[in-house]
Amino acid sequence: MARSQRKYDHEYKVQAVKLAREIGGAKAAKELGVPEGTIHTWLKVARSGGMDIGEGSHTPESAMSLAE
Repeated sequence: MARSQRKYDHEYKVQAVKLAREIGGAKAAKELGVPEGTIHTWLKVARSGGMDIGEGSHTPESAMSLAE
């Protein structure tokens, strides 16, 4: 049986990366319900300049609204 692949929009990825930078990738993945490897991939892309994350940050509480 094939697995369905979730699609995440750019803003979701940006906020997830900001959260991961604040609390760590593993914690952010658990909070958001995203695979840890996915968060780490987004962090790597952001570090290499492939993702414009802008300024600011997210708290875990505000990031939780992204998961809904």
